[in-house]
Amino acid sequence: MEARDSLNRLIAALENHYDVARGSGVIQVDALDAAEERLRDAFFTYDDILFTQYGVELPFEMLDDDDDDDDDDVVLVDDDNED
Repeated sequence: MEARDSLNRLIAALENHYDVARGSGVIQVDALDAAEERLRDAFFTYDDILFTQYGVELPFEMLDDDDDDDDDDVVLVDDDNED
C-alpha cells in the first residue's frame, strides 16, 4: 500500500468515526467500537507505512489501555503551601 492510499484510508476512518459519534443522538455501541477499531488500524497502518517509505514518524502516539496506568503512581506536590 502506498502512503497516500493509507492516508486516504485514515481520513475516511476519521470521517466514519465522526459520523458515528455525532449520530442521531443515541450512540450505537457496536458501531462506535467498529469505528474505533477501524480508526486505530488505519492510524497504525499509516504510521508504519510513513516510517517505512519515508523514515518519518508521526508526532504523537495512541496509548493502549496499559499505558494509561503509567500515571497512576504520580504524586503531585504543592510547593507553594509550605507549613
